[in-house]
Amino acid sequence: MTVDIKNVLVCDAVDSACVELLQKNGINVAYKLKLPVDELCKEVKNYDAAIVRSDTKITQQVLEAGAGSLKVVGRAGAGVDNIDVPAATKNKVIVLNTPGGNSISACELTCIAIGTLARPVVPAVQSMKEGRWDRKLYSGSELYGKTLAVLGLGRIGREVAIRMKAWGMRIIGYDPITTEEEAKAAGIEKMTLDEIWPLADYITVHTPLIPATRNLVSAEALAKCKKGVKVVNVARGGIVDEQAVLDALESGQCGGAAFDVYPEEPPKSEVTKKLIQHPKVVATPHLGASTAEAQVRVAVEVAEQFIALTGKSQVYTSYPGVINREVLANYQ
Repeated sequence: MTVDIKNVLVCDAVDSACVELLQKNGINVAYKLKLPVDELCKEVKNYDAAIVRSDTKITQQVLEAGAGSLKVVGRAGAGVDNIDVPAATKNKVIVLNTPGGNSISACELTCIAIGTLARPVVPAVQSMKEGRWDRKLYSGSELYGKTLAVLGLGRIGREVAIRMKAWGMRIIGYDPITTEEEAKAAGIEKMTLDEIWPLADYITVHTPLIPATRNLVSAEALAKCKKGVKVVNVARGGIVDEQAVLDALESGQCGGAAFDVYPEEPPKSEVTKKLIQHPKVVATPHLGASTAEAQVRVAVEVAEQFIALTGKSQVYTSYPGVINREVLANYQ
């Protein structure tokens, strides 16, 4: 199978390693960042492929404008929320992401978030900067012996489990696809959601945002949990019901929450803003993949897959991030 990729448009800032690798393999690269939609529609006709991160949206309008020329859209990141995959499939455009590139960075941020919920480091730092000495006010709790529920046992969920088990936590998990044997290999006791809710001291989510996972952590679910349960979302906004968490924080049913992702970014809704301002919430601006290592990794991974699709390399031969594999049949 070969896809003729000669000219690539980079729409968002990616590490230079991506451009260098493409050019080294005979592919021309144009860097035109954050183009308005009308300009993007004009430009896309001149390229075989495009690379995006989070800023540029590849909509139906853009895909139809590039019909006949655009063959591949690659996202240097894990999700493809900003690409209209059904429209791409209809227009015979391959969509791919870099599923492994962000895993360690997202995992480590999750572990740090769990730690900051156990020990109120963030407000304690602020109080010191303001000249106070509030030792008694910022007493925390140990993670040792507590139960962490990991919802979604893919790459990131399993990496989190391995690390938090080293802290002495009991790890329980839910995933409709992962087998009990696979979970056990990562030190996770696989359970149903109904079994998980009453046992969890901490809940962290690591699923894609699909209809089945929207509001996975809901008011109903939180009501079944221990009083004081803590919730972490470094996956996708919308997997955790923000209003439900806000209500549970106010009632004391939820003892704290950490959010790195939101249904709308930057957040605009009053619910999200209230949640961010809550004293028991640690909020960060979607930093899951914001490490130097992850940025290089995703940049290189997207380039490697583009090269592999051309069929001209003996070094790069796989494209594990292809989302709509049915489109590949058009290039046999």
